[in-house]
Amino acid sequence: MEKIKIICIVGATASGKTALSLELAKRFNGEIISADSMQVYKGMPIATAAVREEEKQGVPHHLVEFLDASQPFSVAEFVTLAKEKALDIASRGKLPIIAGGTGLFIDSLVNNITFSDVGIDEELRRKLEEKSNEELYSMLLEADKSSAENIHKNNRKRVIRALELYFGGTSKTKQNEESKKIESPFEALYIGINYKDRELLYQRINKRVDLMAENGLLEEAKEMLSKQGATSAQAIGHKELKPYFDGAVTLDEAIEKIKQETRRYAKRQLTWFRRNENINWLFADEMQSGELIDSASKLIKEFLEK
Repeated sequence: MEKIKIICIVGATASGKTALSLELAKRFNGEIISADSMQVYKGMPIATAAVREEEKQGVPHHLVEFLDASQPFSVAEFVTLAKEKALDIASRGKLPIIAGGTGLFIDSLVNNITFSDVGIDEELRRKLEEKSNEELYSMLLEADKSSAENIHKNNRKRVIRALELYFGGTSKTKQNEESKKIESPFEALYIGINYKDRELLYQRINKRVDLMAENGLLEEAKEMLSKQGATSAQAIGHKELKPYFDGAVTLDEAIEKIKQETRRYAKRQLTWFRRNENINWLFADEMQSGELIDSASKLIKEFLEK
């Protein structure tokens, strides 16, 4: 089976993925599939830095702002939808470009990970939620050590889901083993944007947060936080403003908290991507914008011609 070639543009938040993916899409007749776990939601484009209509420059974007914020969205759902989009894009003679910072989404798509249909056991989840991060991680180490070694002990959501799979009669490890038996329809070129000087990335993050505040972040957060069960309650850029709305902290303190949490998120993203030896890293602080685009274009050209 001839594999479909896809491009994956990865990196930390605010590193420049959107701008690069747009230029590459224009050069290579591509369409962009967002791999951002929060950009799927409607009503929060400022906090998620979703690409604005006027920024798209005519390039089609998929899996952006299509889901109500009250709805859950899993990696399994992303893989299903992104695979459909990528196959459709390729069938029309265009290049699928996956761009985003949610590494689990991208790697699961590229590796064709299959997911168990084990549903949510509300009673089990309630009992697990009562436990501390340390207790949960200890349980997972005993139940499925291989999975535990690939999940940070403080990533409570993923630890709980891994335990749900185990108690449901399967495991994350078994899922991965089963997936290896099913060949992926994709051949992927990973291009990562990074910064040798981490402080430059943090400056970009701080500047982005300031611009978000200027462009209506407070109004967006207030609107979304007022909705019962909205995912925005967990979104960086919204949840940090709740104490400000409640009168517990000043606006400056809340904005600084957003910057801090975004920097921490960037660290987690880079930790994830550094484990992927297939990423071709480009360091944005060592080249001009045009050089970055040309370097990425050269990699793509060689990939498509081989």
